[in-house]
Amino acid sequence: MTRTTTDPDLAPAAGRTATVSRLYGVLIGLCALAVLLQGLWAGIFLEHDGARDDAGGWIDVHARGGEVALALAVLATVVAVWKLRRRRELVVGSVVLVLLLALESWLGGAIRDDGQDALTAVHVPLAMAIMALVVWLPLRARRARRVS
Repeated sequence: MTRTTTDPDLAPAAGRTATVSRLYGVLIGLCALAVLLQGLWAGIFLEHDGARDDAGGWIDVHARGGEVALALAVLATVVAVWKLRRRRELVVGSVVLVLLLALESWLGGAIRDDGQDALTAVHVPLAMAIMALVVWLPLRARRARRVS
């Protein structure tokens, strides 16, 4: 027989643990917002058809936004590993998010600083995968686990 139960990490009665889960949700939610804004900022400067001088400071805004998203993902991962380790899907998903954001940041730097524009063909689709992950993680964090 299968029954639904609230995970101890999510239970309001767990008090402090529920606060930790809320902290994780806030951090990963802010990371998701930063990733969403990355798409907006990229759209603003890509509208100039690659003319970097015409893009103004939007390329820099995009770069700083990537750093903010990565920092938030690292903080969320620390919370997941330190306090939510029983939620294996959150720990693994958070670690994967940090790795993908680090790769994405490296690719963005190579495109911007080294002029390797061909990497955009990897950078943009990877951004879509990151977007999917930052949508899934907060939804998964709110979901109660099933126990048999």
